[in-house]
Amino acid sequence: MAEGVSTFRLYTMRALYLLNFVLLGSDVWPELINHAGAWDPVRGAAYSLWATLSLLSGLGLRYPLQMLPLLLFQLVYKSIWLVAVGIPLQSTGQATEMTTVFLVGVALDLIAIPWPYIYAHYLKKPGDRWK
Repeated sequence: MAEGVSTFRLYTMRALYLLNFVLLGSDVWPELINHAGAWDPVRGAAYSLWATLSLLSGLGLRYPLQMLPLLLFQLVYKSIWLVAVGIPLQSTGQATEMTTVFLVGVALDLIAIPWPYIYAHYLKKPGDRWK
């Protein structure tokens, strides 16, 4: 066990990193590479963020605990999107496929993230000195 995280949890995290690397990467990279013309800035930023998430998830396969902030980032941005965009769309009858994808993503993040490790290493542990 790596720093009190079970082997099962490490493999669960690796599975999530693999899903990000393969599934997200297979959607995002062809769009980035084959896109013609100028990008809408916001859409281009979203695709750039997702491309970065897919690439860095590759590192998570080897270093699942070191790349844990990536899963936290994913959990937070998907949760914010669901509250600010997805749920209001759903309440007006305009549900999108992305709402479902993000709901599943949040659930998987909540399952995969080793919360006792988060508490011990991010909340309880003293921070780095400033000078």
